[in-house]
Amino acid sequence: MNTTVDEAASLAAAIAGELKSGTGVDVVLCPPFISLCRVGEQIAGTAIKLGAQNMYSREKGAFTGEISPLMLKPMCRYVILGHSERRQIFGETDRMVNEKVKAAVTAGIIPIFCVGETLEENEAGRTGEILTRQVSEGLKGMPEGKEVVIAYEPIWAIGTGRAAVGASAGQTIGLIRAAAAGVIGKASETTRILYGGSVTATNIAEFVSEKQIDGALVGGASLKAGDFASIVKQTAALKALP
Repeated sequence: MNTTVDEAASLAAAIAGELKSGTGVDVVLCPPFISLCRVGEQIAGTAIKLGAQNMYSREKGAFTGEISPLMLKPMCRYVILGHSERRQIFGETDRMVNEKVKAAVTAGIIPIFCVGETLEENEAGRTGEILTRQVSEGLKGMPEGKEVVIAYEPIWAIGTGRAAVGASAGQTIGLIRAAAAGVIGKASETTRILYGGSVTATNIAEFVSEKQIDGALVGGASLKAGDFASIVKQTAALKALP
């Protein structure tokens, strides 16, 4: 929940300017709902794609204040679902997130499906249990052949400056991929899994150098065009290596 409409448009224009030569990786901007149209205008004609930060699972109806997949479809290629803040602050359950994931893919929107454990769960050695449950429940009933992106965001690392270590994040994402295989089968082998949690231009290389980590879900660092562009460019360079 950052930026006014004008600020979001200016930030998107600055990012597009920083990345105007192209990168070879997928770049997605996910502004607040009220800024989607203006940001979409700023990135039109570029390779940058547009995504939303959330979505309701129904197409229409008496759900005041919610945004449906049919509303997002004309503008957005992606939507973030199950973010830890939605789960923790707004009480979204695995079942609710699963309904949103299925609604998104049915509408032709690619979900960026988030999973992650709390500090208490991590310290209690329950990371595997929590992530396996979230992945299994969140992807249950996924239509075959539909694309989903998974984002691992350890809650204890989000906005705290306490990022996970690259190697351990890679191992955990390997576990997530294995859990996904139990639900979506061989599609899990090519499913992109991102790391999110205090990602910066300084530490991004540590994460995307890991074979299991396909990219990043960037939070605070995306509010500065130069920092975000640096993250994108470093990721592109490292992922281009054999």
